Amino acid sequence: MKAPNVVGGVHLPDGGGKTIRLRQGASLADFAEKIGTDASNLVQALFNLGEMVTATASVSEDTLKLLGDEINYKVQVVSPEDEDRELLESFNLQFGESEGDEDDLETRAPVVSVMGHVDHGKTRLLDAIRHANVAAREAGGITQGIGAYQVSVNPSHSDDEDDERKITFLDTPGHEAFTAMRARGAKSTDIAILVVAADDGVMPQTVEAINHAKAADVPIVVAVNKIDKPEAQPEKIRGQLTEYGLVPEEYGGDTLFVDISARNGDNIDELLEAVLLTADASLELEANPDMDAQGLAIEAHLDRGRGPVATVLVQRGTLRVGDSIVVGDAFGRVRRMLDEYGEDVEEAEPSRPVQVQGLNSVPGAGDNLLVVDDDRVARQIANQRDARRRSAMQAKNRKRVSLEDLDEVLKEHSTLNIILKGDNAGSVEALEDALLGIEIDDEVQLDIIDRGVGAVTQTNVSLAAASDAIIIAFNVRSEGKATEEANQEGVEIRYYTVIYEAIEEVESALKGMLKPVYKESEVGTAEIRQIFKSSAVGLIAGCKVEDGKVVRNAKARLVRDGNVIAEKASIESLRREKDDVTEVSAGYECGMVLSYPDIQVGDEIQVYEMVEVPRD
Repeated sequence: MKAPNVVGGVHLPDGGGKTIRLRQGASLADFAEKIGTDASNLVQALFNLGEMVTATASVSEDTLKLLGDEINYKVQVVSPEDEDRELLESFNLQFGESEGDEDDLETRAPVVSVMGHVDHGKTRLLDAIRHANVAAREAGGITQGIGAYQVSVNPSHSDDEDDERKITFLDTPGHEAFTAMRARGAKSTDIAILVVAADDGVMPQTVEAINHAKAADVPIVVAVNKIDKPEAQPEKIRGQLTEYGLVPEEYGGDTLFVDISARNGDNIDELLEAVLLTADASLELEANPDMDAQGLAIEAHLDRGRGPVATVLVQRGTLRVGDSIVVGDAFGRVRRMLDEYGEDVEEAEPSRPVQVQGLNSVPGAGDNLLVVDDDRVARQIANQRDARRRSAMQAKNRKRVSLEDLDEVLKEHSTLNIILKGDNAGSVEALEDALLGIEIDDEVQLDIIDRGVGAVTQTNVSLAAASDAIIIAFNVRSEGKATEEANQEGVEIRYYTVIYEAIEEVESALKGMLKPVYKESEVGTAEIRQIFKSSAVGLIAGCKVEDGKVVRNAKARLVRDGNVIAEKASIESLRREKDDVTEVSAGYECGMVLSYPDIQVGDEIQVYEMVEVPRD
């Protein structure tokens, strides 16, 4: 039996250096269960150490490790990836592991992300490839979600004229606010097409896209777009990209560059061939189509008529209608699958993107998809993932409160509460990241109290009313009686279709919540030459104004022998000869009554005002 530790006056068991594993967002109750003590003891110990935490609240990783060190336990916080792997193993499932024997593997289509700077022609390129006018339906000309499409190609370098190859495209957004979505797009793909405008050159998001692709170890094919413009300089683009490690084959490198015009459809086939050549030369794209399907949710949204709809990319195995699936913390049975043309699909093989209906909720963009034995297993996995996600989010959002700063926390402070609703999970996540990234003074805070996919509901309005929040609706509207209730409760719903507008208006709102900054401005000084006594008003200071002016009701500082006697006095009465006046200028004499009665001959009266200054 180990001797107990005394932490903050509380007796706790000594761990003897033992390692305990806790999930992210674990509570003190979880910790107490692991070490066989009462949770109230840990609450008391942390309180005495200067931190206030309840037994069931999620605790940050630093706090768990701090407490563990105090009682000689080595706390190991399990990452979400490890926890998910252990969860699946408990159901005898694996994700992304062995696909069976080599004989079971078949060649699959390459999955391609189109990346690059905003307005360099990514959507127009995809438009040219799939002959669908996606660009016309996008607000502000910006791709604001992730779509997936598959096209067929007859490569000219193949000996077989009937050798039709397929390529799957992911349309990742180009605006900087979608960094997280674009990064996820790169990680889920085999090859990246980097679109660079020949008349514009390498821009910040071009470099960002290169970094994402390199971090994901994805080969890059460069499409130099807009070569039909007279100011196009494709050779200049090649030189610029060489600085970032993308050396064209003609310069002795290994990166394929293709000059294209997405507007005119020039060299599109050559670009697709370059993708296939890169895939054949650099990658071994094989998957087992006979195993249970595994994949990735590329995008998800809530459809009024169809319910939760997820665009999924099958990475291995074959997904069939009727399969029980779990996608992140959503689960269900595949009720219907649609391809990119809206046609029904009975099964989807590796590298095939499909829209799936039948889930109980909207999964997150990037969540993995797994086929399981039955609905019961799917529900159990999804529920455990959901509990883990909520705990981790609670721990992430929880602000540490110590006894030292408790007074500051309890003081009134400005917080802008926001509820986010969007048309799909990726947009909501990207908008949330962008809003939380707004740099603003510590005096005000931005708190996103809820987020979700789909129309604004009465539940959202009720929560906003209870928490004084505003609702930001991105590409969605309010439904049913939500608008009526919002009007009754005075809840503001702001509708946006372009992301910068939402970010700019929220930033303006935050700056408007800042308390004004005032700076002292000197008005004038006067010297007390004589003191008169009055039974009606007390002591009257006979003064001469040395410089500036003195103003009735102004703030004044009383200085004696260089020392400040009174900091915040005020001039209650001001007379020149027998007349009441509002101000007296330099060089004139006057009589004044100060709010501070202890005055002496020779005291200096410094008159000042507080002027509001604009913030940077």
